[in-house]
Amino acid sequence: MAHLTTEDDRVRAVAGLLLKNNAKTITKSPPEVVEYVKVTVLVAFRDRVKEVRDAAGQVIVTMMGSLEVVQWPEALMKLVEGLDSTDPIIKVSSFSVLEKACEDYPKKLDKDVNGQRPLDFMIPKFIQLADDPNARIRSHAITSLSHFIAIRSQSLFANIDPYMACLFRRAGDDSADVRRGVCSSLVLLLVARPDRLIPDMHSVAQFMLYTTQDKDENVALEACEFWLTFAEEPDLTAHLAPLVPDLAPVLLKCMVYSEEDLAWLVGPEEDADVADKESDIKPRHYGGGKGHAMESSAAEQGGQKPKVSAALDDEDEFDDFDEEFDEDGATEWNLRKCAAAALDILAVRFGDDLLKILLPHLNERLHSQDWLQKESAILALGAMAEGCIDAIEPHLPMIVPFLIETLNDPKPLVRSIACWTLGRYAHWCTNFETDEHRNQFFVPAMEGLLKMVLDTNKRVQEAGCSAFATLEEDAGSRLAPYLEPILRNLMYAFEKYQQKNLLILYDALGTLADAVGNALENPMFVEILMPPLIRRWQTLADDDDDLIPLLECLSSITMATGHGFAPYAQAVFGRCVQIVHHSLLAWEEYHRNPELDEPERPFLIVSLDLLSGLVQGLGGTVEALIATSNPPLLPLVGICLKHPQAPVRQSAYALIGDMAISCFGVLRVYVPTLMPEIISQIEPEPKFDFISASNNAAWSVGEIALRYGSGAAPLLVIYPEFNQFVKPLIGRLVPILLNVRSPKSLTENAAVTIGRIALVAPQDVAPYLDTFAQQWCQALWEIKDNEEKDSAFRGFCLLIQANPAGVSKHFVWFCNAVVKWKSPSPELRDMFTKILHGFKEMSGPQWSQQISTYPPPLQEALRTLYGV
Repeated sequence: MAHLTTEDDRVRAVAGLLLKNNAKTITKSPPEVVEYVKVTVLVAFRDRVKEVRDAAGQVIVTMMGSLEVVQWPEALMKLVEGLDSTDPIIKVSSFSVLEKACEDYPKKLDKDVNGQRPLDFMIPKFIQLADDPNARIRSHAITSLSHFIAIRSQSLFANIDPYMACLFRRAGDDSADVRRGVCSSLVLLLVARPDRLIPDMHSVAQFMLYTTQDKDENVALEACEFWLTFAEEPDLTAHLAPLVPDLAPVLLKCMVYSEEDLAWLVGPEEDADVADKESDIKPRHYGGGKGHAMESSAAEQGGQKPKVSAALDDEDEFDDFDEEFDEDGATEWNLRKCAAAALDILAVRFGDDLLKILLPHLNERLHSQDWLQKESAILALGAMAEGCIDAIEPHLPMIVPFLIETLNDPKPLVRSIACWTLGRYAHWCTNFETDEHRNQFFVPAMEGLLKMVLDTNKRVQEAGCSAFATLEEDAGSRLAPYLEPILRNLMYAFEKYQQKNLLILYDALGTLADAVGNALENPMFVEILMPPLIRRWQTLADDDDDLIPLLECLSSITMATGHGFAPYAQAVFGRCVQIVHHSLLAWEEYHRNPELDEPERPFLIVSLDLLSGLVQGLGGTVEALIATSNPPLLPLVGICLKHPQAPVRQSAYALIGDMAISCFGVLRVYVPTLMPEIISQIEPEPKFDFISASNNAAWSVGEIALRYGSGAAPLLVIYPEFNQFVKPLIGRLVPILLNVRSPKSLTENAAVTIGRIALVAPQDVAPYLDTFAQQWCQALWEIKDNEEKDSAFRGFCLLIQANPAGVSKHFVWFCNAVVKWKSPSPELRDMFTKILHGFKEMSGPQWSQQISTYPPPLQEALRTLYGV
């Protein structure tokens, strides 16, 4: 690289790149090697050949990062000296390397070296060079300085006045790169030092408003990021408010498709029969498994919904502006999406005021003959849907029919954005109390989106299918009367769609099953739904990636169709067991030979989730399938409980809990074998990635306990295969309740499980009651009334009966939890009544004094509901 100047230039450059790749480990080399490399690389950096200089520059950046400046100050000195060179090549090359170093490790540069801080000299030098005649030098200077804002460098902030003056001088620079760097710097300063921008905010805002409309879209995007950042900072809302009247119309202008966007997006208007290119299909990330959470915390940690698989991480949500309409990966984050995202947050901040400002502009654009103007206004309506809903709601009786009508627009991009915006108002459409609202808005919206699902344009299909899935979630069981036409439409689409949109259709089918539940059990619906899915199922190999979303879709369908799925159950069950078996064999082989490729976990996760769906849907009739499975299912599940990947364990624990509910007879014999592994997974502070697995483990124990504790006289029955684990379980569960850092969903599940264990072994748990009574009551008092909560409280009442003294110091917490119940079961109400009256009688004359210390609303509720 440095000395063989007669070699081909490309060979020398490649030698430099190979050196760069090894330079990360330079600290492991002998001292004489390190010294030789230091000297030689600096020689190569002054080479006549640009490719060699560039390669040497990359080596310098890598080595300075590894050695740090204190061990190689000569490199930094040479680079800084190069900034004073009269040779423009040396000057630009030196600054290019310095900028990369400032970007990669600003904190390492912001340190003392031999009693001096290099940045104390470099920062003023950079500020001076920001006025250099060479635009590349000015750009390097502005960009290098910006990297020290986020780390709040004392050397930069000591020069904040000349730095700010420098940025304002360069605001009107002829170079787009310089202007972009100025905008980026102001965005960073808005977060790190708003105090320096606010006094000059009028000037800054006028510059940013002007630059947001810059002819260079990259510059405009950086300026628009300023408004997005400004809106995201709640402490700056008061300073932003006066700017909104000027800002909002500018953002609306920025939401019009640019020529560059259209060059990527506009294609054949009818392309439904055109096969997708492989590059059209973005990778789908399959992460977590099935999660269980109480109703009040369904989205707690990891985003799990109760009893819904999360194996498919949906990155195509249309309300994420950076993912919206991202066809063939060409249009990434851009000005249009940034402006829409900023408008979304402004709507949250300013609501009605924002709508009043934009309403005249929206009206004009919505009725414009220019389809681009019309499309941008529809996007704006969708962007404001959440924040401005109260202000927009009176207009929705006009807006929703307009959107439905716009679904017939000849332009595919207009139809697709109308789908998305209609999906943003799906909650309003589906939340009807009158037949008039249903017939005027809900049904037409549903029919309109179903029509778009079958559009001849793939982009519109995608938007329509995604919006219809949103409507499914909001409508829930209200879709049941319309299931036949919905299913026929979706299954026709199933035969029509290309690969990319088929993935979205799977999501829509699964969402529909979750929304309408057992309404799908009707044999006619099963007959419409299943044959196309099974035909697809039969064409896919066990290791085909396309099988994964189909398995996930089927896991929702099996739960909803229940016994209607019986004709397909044996084949589906058997294949899932085989996939689990082969996946575990592949993992075993991988652990024996780590040089092999790591097996893909999604096949294992979605197969376990589908088995859970079958167990829930078929109930007790699944016992025959489990009893005759080959290889036996439960030993395989036991191996999954020990799997190194947390999402696999998560799905396995969910399957154990579902089997306890539906077919405890076949599970019971394995309880002594499985329980030690389940107990080991229950932790007070699991790692973030392990939270859902720990959640499911705690929940599954509660379901197992409930089966043992469902007898007529639980106090009189001992179950050795379960009771032997009661104390180890309490030893794991109680610390979760006592730990304030335990995730909320885990705390709730732990409380329910403790209550359910108490149904089996109250005498074993009661001695610990004083330790956790208050935290137990606090964990569950805001949970919605349901069977899980009811069973847990019945167990807790048994603990009080067995050890009244254990709750005496915490009785006010128990009383508060009792009155939170809206409709306890008769059995539970009777237990509450006996305990409350029992404590009143036991307290005697002291009762009145004790209860007088309770909050007045609690006293009143106890008197009204329980007569104490």
